[in-house]
Amino acid sequence: MRISLNWLRDWVVTGDDVPGLAHTLTMAGLEIEGVERAGPDLPGVIVGEVLSVTRHPDAEKLNVCSVATGGETVQIVCGAPNVRAGMKAPLAMVGANLPGDVHIKAAKLRGVESFGMLCSARELGLNEDASGLMELPAHFTTGEALSSALALDDILLEINLTPNRGDCMSVAGVAREVAAANGQPLTPPAIDAVPASIDATFPVRLAAGQACSAFRGRVIRGIRADAVSPFWLQERLRRAGLRPISAVVDVTNYVMLELGQPMHAYDLARLSGGIVVRHATQGERLTLLDGREIELTDDVLVIADERAALGMAGVMGGDASGISDATTDVFLEVAYFQPAAIAGRGRRYGLVTDASQRFERGVDPQLQARAIERATALLLDCAGGQAGPVVVERSGEPAAAAPIRLRHQRIERLLGASIPVTQVEQLLSRLGMQVSGTAEEWLVQPPSWRFDLHIEADLVEEVARLYGYDNIATTVDRGAHRMVAWTESRVRIERAGDLMVDRGYQEAICYAFTDGAEQAKLYPGEALALSNPLSGELGVMRLSLWPGLLQALGNNLRRQHSRVRLFEIGRRYAADGQETDVIAAVACGTVLPVQWGADAARMDFFDMKADVEALLALTGAGERFSFQADVHPTLHPGQCARILRDGQPVGWLGALHPQHAKALGLSVPVFLFELDVAGALAAELPQFQEISRHPAISRDIAVIVDEAVTVQQLREGVQEHGGEGLKQLVVLSVYRGPQLQKGKKSIALGLQLQDTSRTLTDAEADARVAQVVAGLARQLGATLRDS
Repeated sequence: MRISLNWLRDWVVTGDDVPGLAHTLTMAGLEIEGVERAGPDLPGVIVGEVLSVTRHPDAEKLNVCSVATGGETVQIVCGAPNVRAGMKAPLAMVGANLPGDVHIKAAKLRGVESFGMLCSARELGLNEDASGLMELPAHFTTGEALSSALALDDILLEINLTPNRGDCMSVAGVAREVAAANGQPLTPPAIDAVPASIDATFPVRLAAGQACSAFRGRVIRGIRADAVSPFWLQERLRRAGLRPISAVVDVTNYVMLELGQPMHAYDLARLSGGIVVRHATQGERLTLLDGREIELTDDVLVIADERAALGMAGVMGGDASGISDATTDVFLEVAYFQPAAIAGRGRRYGLVTDASQRFERGVDPQLQARAIERATALLLDCAGGQAGPVVVERSGEPAAAAPIRLRHQRIERLLGASIPVTQVEQLLSRLGMQVSGTAEEWLVQPPSWRFDLHIEADLVEEVARLYGYDNIATTVDRGAHRMVAWTESRVRIERAGDLMVDRGYQEAICYAFTDGAEQAKLYPGEALALSNPLSGELGVMRLSLWPGLLQALGNNLRRQHSRVRLFEIGRRYAADGQETDVIAAVACGTVLPVQWGADAARMDFFDMKADVEALLALTGAGERFSFQADVHPTLHPGQCARILRDGQPVGWLGALHPQHAKALGLSVPVFLFELDVAGALAAELPQFQEISRHPAISRDIAVIVDEAVTVQQLREGVQEHGGEGLKQLVVLSVYRGPQLQKGKKSIALGLQLQDTSRTLTDAEADARVAQVVAGLARQLGATLRDS
């Protein structure tokens, strides 16, 4: 929000220390994001008065003007279409410097001398209007410096308000904060009731319950159709960032900026029957002031007459009843809408208006009477006309804020500072609050414009920000150190992360919430919905870390990173609220970075499996994990494994399903895994094992098994029948070919046998191998390849 310092000074004494004022407001919670002048200095530019205008002898579009400068008359050649005798306009004298590094010199234009330049607002850097000369008010003094006449030394404050401070979205609101912070009185302009001079009224009916509990309307007849708002009012609108449009519209915008009460004006001649505030019917259509036609839903509040909706209440008016150049009779509307009835309705249609921003945050329910009187007086002053009586309709009273209990002891406890009792009462009173009781327990009644105050902590915050955060001394907290138990029964998360980094992965941190529709495609199931999501794309809690990681991987691929490896350690959230710590990863691209010593081979399922096995090996119990073919909706049906520990599932591993890869725009194979931290990273406690002093004996065997038999089954069988003497088992090769029957494969295994008390003999080793082969034959139908 932008606010003019000169406008603010109409309400409160601000002093000349602008940086100090900015600091005061920032520390009070109204962050000042920028401080700038209302316009450039414009040396050499004065108020000029056009005395005469004659056609240029050799150019149809140029005029030769005599312009008074206050001390002399100069000749100016001008091509502006709106130049005329008697008008006052900015005159850049010879030697003046304009924005854009423009230097004004005497010149000849088509043979006629020109000693300066009459300027448009754009040429002066004041706004973008270049349609003609900037017309100045007739009361401006000829020859006066333009920067002085326009008060371009005025300061504009850019204020960033938090959503709870809707009461400060006006000059009045900011002035209240300045007065409270500096302990000064507030001096608002007098707003007197405008007596009715005609009996004209227009009927109003409220049919939306508490959504619109108060409505004030007033007929004003006979305004001048060609009336424009005064120059000072237009300048204040421009400095607040609004474009002047017409007298009626400018007045309603001015009152909104000044008091914080949005209001609307209708062309009375275009209304039929009476005004009714109601909810739209499902599918009802409305053409807005910006020309767009929208289809309404039944939860949208509308202002209507007996024929159709006239506008979205609290958001934007409709084209059918808008003010035009022919309007002579108007109906002013000032209403109180419940924030919940307006919130989100405009954004649904891509509309974020000044009115909706204020109504969504809350408008003072006691402000409407002052606003309509202020608007009436301004409109009558600049456009004439006669005002009828104010029509007031109510469908109930807005719920008054309940008094809040506040204890001085609680203030000291929360702030860590001792603020005198009398000072606390003074600070709260300066904010417009009514304080009763004693320091043991005050009862504080918030003012009508502070709808963000509900609990004791809110009042403590008000005391703190007005007292000054920088006045609260810094103290060092003291407390007993609690040593966290160190355990070897689990792998530290930091160690797991280090291993992933060592294997070429980079850690990612994704949102814990995600798009429900997109997540359902990858991970079907009910998700925990957020009651107040940041956006529609972040509406549910994640059921897995994969959606966020896949999105990050896609973003990297689109930025020309062909080899991507990402992991994340975080939580997933079940629909019942259960939270599970997991570690997950995604990867694609080549096995190794580009190098001269190896081919650029693309990674496959087993490369990802090797990363998972390395991670599981940190537990010291790698042999207790197994990988079982299974089906998961996110993973490729033929490249998907359930990760088990002692037969209990602890995670998933596989390639991304081709359909999901296509939907996500991923053109390369992508591999994923996810492990439950509690089950997968529980570590074996280290135990002493004697190292054998005796040599080991190695034996290699090649067994023929059915294709359906997995290496995991073979390993488990060998370990079962090999006994304690089997120290190591290695898969040497897998063979399929014409020398084997169809549906068979040969797997070569390397066994290492060793005893801790003696050296095994060849006969003992051969007997142990024979025992293994016999066991495999019984369990898996395996036969030795040599036989």
